[in-house]
Amino acid sequence: MRDVRGFSLPRRVPGTIMQCGGRPRGRPRSATVGGPISAEPRINERIRVPEVRLVGPNGEQVGIVSISDALKLAQEADLDLVEVAATARPPVCKLMDYGKYKYESAMKAREARRNQAQTVVKEIKLRPKIDPHDYETKKGHVVRFLKAGDKVKVTIMFRGREQSRPELGFRLLQRLAEDVQDLGFVESQPKQDGRNMIMVIGPHKKKAEARAERAAARARRNDGA
Repeated sequence: MRDVRGFSLPRRVPGTIMQCGGRPRGRPRSATVGGPISAEPRINERIRVPEVRLVGPNGEQVGIVSISDALKLAQEADLDLVEVAATARPPVCKLMDYGKYKYESAMKAREARRNQAQTVVKEIKLRPKIDPHDYETKKGHVVRFLKAGDKVKVTIMFRGREQSRPELGFRLLQRLAEDVQDLGFVESQPKQDGRNMIMVIGPHKKKAEARAERAAARARRNDGA
């Protein structure tokens, strides 16, 4: 088999792609054609195949061209030749500014990490015979956590003879769940855990939604000022 320049090409082994010198790269033939760019794709002179399927900088299909012609087009356009689908037959390459592409990809990944909202589990501890004023204070904390989109783990701590009256803790947890039902729901029903009784309340609003609402409220306050 000869390419367009008259050089003999190494014989291909089924299921592999041959590099310069005839060494198989060992990639399966069944790989998806036109997949996403890998973390470190081959670019420019590192692409060692006789011909490629070339894609222009705006996604236009140029067609199958020799690697020398593809490199020449990249040089004339002051762009890089980037291998975007190494397992295709022939490999697919695209003309692009690879440095700019890597920078924009890194910025997008950083922005995605910054906007990613992690649900946090807060914890509130109560006593079965809690004072009414203390109860209102603790309930206020639960309300604040749920408004922020966080889960709340409510723990009733029994001491001494209180351990023989688990119904006191159960009724207190039910009361709290009813008081905050507009903001959250009982995700984990009350259950005994040694000397404690535990219930988990989940927020109706997701963390990202709660964050967006707080940002909108701040913006409205700033506009009013």
